[in-house]
Amino acid sequence: MISYLRRVFVESWLGRVSAIVIFLAFIGWGVGDVLGYMGAETDVVAKIGQNRVSSTDLGQALQAELPTVTKQMGVSDPSQIPPAMRRQVAHQILQRLIGQAELMEAARHLNVAVPDSAVRDEVFAQPYFKGANGQFDRNVFNARLREHNLNEQRFLNMIRDDLTTRTILQPIAQAASASSTMATRLSAYGLQTHVVDMLRIPFADQPTPATPDDAVLQRFYSNHPWLFRSPELRHARIVVLSPATVADTIIVDDKDLKRVYEEQSTRYNVPETRDVQVVTLTDESQAHTVASLWEKGADWEAVQAAAKGGASVEMPSARPSTIPSETLSKAIFSAPLSLVQGPLKTESGWVVFRVNKVIAPKSTSFENAKQDILNQFRKAQAPAVVSARSRQLQDAIAGGGLDSIPTDLGAAAAAGTLDAQGNTQDRQPAPLPASGKLRDAILQKIFSLPKGNQPNLVEGPDNSWYAVQVDTITPESPRTFEQAKADVLAAWQAEARKHAADEHATSLYTAARGKGGITNVAGGAPIQRDLSFSRAAPNEAIPSELMNYLPQMKAGQSIMGEDASGFLVATVTKVFTPDPKADLVAFQRVKDALSQSEGDDLVASYVDALAKHTPPKIDERAVSATLSSLGFDGTAEQ
Repeated sequence: MISYLRRVFVESWLGRVSAIVIFLAFIGWGVGDVLGYMGAETDVVAKIGQNRVSSTDLGQALQAELPTVTKQMGVSDPSQIPPAMRRQVAHQILQRLIGQAELMEAARHLNVAVPDSAVRDEVFAQPYFKGANGQFDRNVFNARLREHNLNEQRFLNMIRDDLTTRTILQPIAQAASASSTMATRLSAYGLQTHVVDMLRIPFADQPTPATPDDAVLQRFYSNHPWLFRSPELRHARIVVLSPATVADTIIVDDKDLKRVYEEQSTRYNVPETRDVQVVTLTDESQAHTVASLWEKGADWEAVQAAAKGGASVEMPSARPSTIPSETLSKAIFSAPLSLVQGPLKTESGWVVFRVNKVIAPKSTSFENAKQDILNQFRKAQAPAVVSARSRQLQDAIAGGGLDSIPTDLGAAAAAGTLDAQGNTQDRQPAPLPASGKLRDAILQKIFSLPKGNQPNLVEGPDNSWYAVQVDTITPESPRTFEQAKADVLAAWQAEARKHAADEHATSLYTAARGKGGITNVAGGAPIQRDLSFSRAAPNEAIPSELMNYLPQMKAGQSIMGEDASGFLVATVTKVFTPDPKADLVAFQRVKDALSQSEGDDLVASYVDALAKHTPPKIDERAVSATLSSLGFDGTAEQ
């Protein structure tokens, strides 16, 4: 119930039920006292003391959480979730509902009662229910409840239960406090820093061996048959409705474009602008000193240091209107390029400046700007247009399949043969009307459907929709040596280059272990020196293939590894631990995180004790019936 409440009104009290999140994250007991039948209460899936979890509660929670679970698993619709996984998700949600009931049972024993006034204050405080004047609005409140199919009494009961569980859990979680000793040790662990020298031996840098005779290639072909197979090919038809496909169908009147052009006149009619560095000082003598230093060739950092106590700013693409002083503005826009000017007396003090770049004025006519404005408008409107037209596209597909798509919807159609990587038979990227995540989703769909499937409109990423129909499937098959000969040669040469890189890296690694590190044996090979990292601050320049081992290594030790492009040899040159308390802000964050973790443990222990004190009684028959009605046991589609 609480997780459903937070999901429905997530915009209105994000952060207000953080203590409840602790509870939701750490329930994990073994449910006991399972009953096969619970008498006349056929709509009850679990009993906890005097509290009940009804089949309706379970069903609503499942339906509410299903979109989130679907998104987390990276599939486009719930039917693609394996039945076993759906049932597992259902039982996890049931455990959360049981945990809520356990807390309500504990509240009953503890005589915890939330007054109506507290419920009213909580509701009135939610921004989600406020009107334009910032106050609680009954009409807004009713509309929000209708949006989520809630009646007022049920919602108020949810609020009351939420406040009740907060009353119990918050004091437990807030009672935790981490010791400075533990925080110091954990900080030291995270801050321990390794310094590494690293050398890369790329596969591609190794010499390409001469072409061997056919006998060698034949043997390589026979030993690596999986490399030389024709991939599975599918001929599919697709229809895509996305912001990119509908953009050109959005018509805008020239009057509206002209109005936008006039409103954005400063964008299309740009006066002369200048890049300028300005130093403002209150003392004239200091201003002369700064000007003299600057004129002698000092860089900007040195000028800023000399202007201590004043203000130094860089103003790229400055316009006369962006400079607050009229005197300074006139001086800047009449000054020669690259010469130090001043000191100049202005309203704010003595100014020294230098113009570093002059950008000529630029004026773009409406006719030349028209297409740019139109593209901006289409880009802004396209998501709303897609949403409005998706229903029409769905109706068209349901009525006549992919051959009956109206031409005025802006949907893009394509058909062709491709493999699972999205390439044609010629190994060129298939011209799908999609890119990025949408293209990946379409490919996944094509290769998950049976031949001759009924096309259905599916929501894709980035506010897109698509439908797919698979016409033919050509299974993967082996290629003959003659068909694959060019690929066999390329693979053999790549393997030879990799082997040469391996031998070279191995010799360097062996030498590094005996002679004090890679720096002493690399010869003229380029080495990346002094790459430092800690558990708290990883270094992206160090490949992940080495990071599984480097944090445990001592100074002077070397390691060899391999990534997608070559072999790696690295030596740890130094290991040290900074003082954890040198950064008190970071140290306090660690201590607070520890306290939070200990609070989580206390809450988990308390909830576990509740489950042992009042074991839940589950009606598996009612649970199975509820899951079956929703398709969570695989008997129905979502």
